Amino acid sequence: MLKTQRKPTVPIEPIILHRWSPRAMTGEALSDEELMPLFEAGRWAPSFANSQSWRFIYAKRDTPSWSTLFGLLVDGNKRWCANAGVLVVMVSKKITDDGKRNITTHSFDAGAAWENLALEGAKRGLVVHGMAGFDYDLAKRELGVPAEYQIEAMCAIGKLAKKETLPEDLQAREVPSDRKPLSEIIMEGTFRQ
Repeated sequence: MLKTQRKPTVPIEPIILHRWSPRAMTGEALSDEELMPLFEAGRWAPSFANSQSWRFIYAKRDTPSWSTLFGLLVDGNKRWCANAGVLVVMVSKKITDDGKRNITTHSFDAGAAWENLALEGAKRGLVVHGMAGFDYDLAKRELGVPAEYQIEAMCAIGKLAKKETLPEDLQAREVPSDRKPLSEIIMEGTFRQ
């Protein structure tokens, strides 16, 4: 697990506190033995009526699918994702499998699956960096995602490298970020600004 100097307001599990999103990766391929536990962790996330609405579309580096997923990224993300071992597009299904009900929490549930995947990766010392910087419409077309699914996000997974392997302007950003104070994100009883 990667360690940080973050300080919680109240004690929490270290894996949650120390998970962060580095960009520096070695460019090494990941084996199924290294990768599949992350997807397995995502599989066990909670969901509305056990609908398990999330799906992970992935490509390992040096495979035919890699160029398709890499081509979805904005140029800024291509700069550092070029050294990822795996790219993943996360999608969620908006209706139940029987087509009878909308899953109003499909994005929420996919977020829970993403968090499980990210925490499992952190526990194993891997980089797992989520992103919104890609072409969502192109992803839907290029990956053949049906209309009842929504593109949610992408992530890059890889083995941690030294920050000096990044372009110089990204090296300064290669630190765990802090969080807003708890007092700004919790509200008892009613919403307040």
